[in-house]
Amino acid sequence: MVKLTPKHKRKRRVHVAADLSTAAGRARARRELTWGDHGFLRARFSNLHRISPEMWRSNQPSPRQILAHAKERGIRTILNLRGPSTQGYYLLEQEACAEAGIELVDFQMFSRDPPTREAIVAARDLFDRIEYPALMHCKSGADRAGIMSVLYKLLRERTSFEEAAEQLSGRYLHIRHGKTGVLDAFLDGYGLYNAGRPAGQWKPFLDWVAEDYDRLAVKDAFARTLGKSLQLDTLLRRE
Repeated sequence: MVKLTPKHKRKRRVHVAADLSTAAGRARARRELTWGDHGFLRARFSNLHRISPEMWRSNQPSPRQILAHAKERGIRTILNLRGPSTQGYYLLEQEACAEAGIELVDFQMFSRDPPTREAIVAARDLFDRIEYPALMHCKSGADRAGIMSVLYKLLRERTSFEEAAEQLSGRYLHIRHGKTGVLDAFLDGYGLYNAGRPAGQWKPFLDWVAEDYDRLAVKDAFARTLGKSLQLDTLLRRE
């Protein structure tokens, strides 16, 4: 057995942000958006949906689409569910939002991990303070945008669980038969807790989150169900 010495170990590559003030830097950022982040696939398909009079959801918008959102839909806030980045897609989004007078809010969610209690409460507070109309997005508009849309429906609109859960469905390209199915497992946990109770007697969602939700138990139980679905994730190259 050959023991790897430090010189044999691959160094982690640190990404240096492109400089948008130079022609070369701007060209690099556009390449990162178009090719590195698969923006070419989103050029003709934005997975854009209006989920309430004040809220929209979509996949990663391009600078041109951001300007259109401001002009055509009056968007005042964009919630970036991917978190901040040094990649070109994020730098160009920042620039376009500033140009359009849109507040860009970074609120990182995860597609392969059930949300924490802290994230759920923070989402409620976020929905209460942002300026509307607003748009939320992740990369594909399917999973992170899906679970955040469910939370929006439950925490701000106070819709029924059934109506809210529709936001995490195939209509928006979400696939539960893969690692992203852990989000469905999270929602199923709330539904199973209230199984058999009349709709008007369900335990309030935030009370369930605070008192009964066991995130690690949901994660562990879901992990035991994974099988061929992992191959599906590889095939789809989901982020």
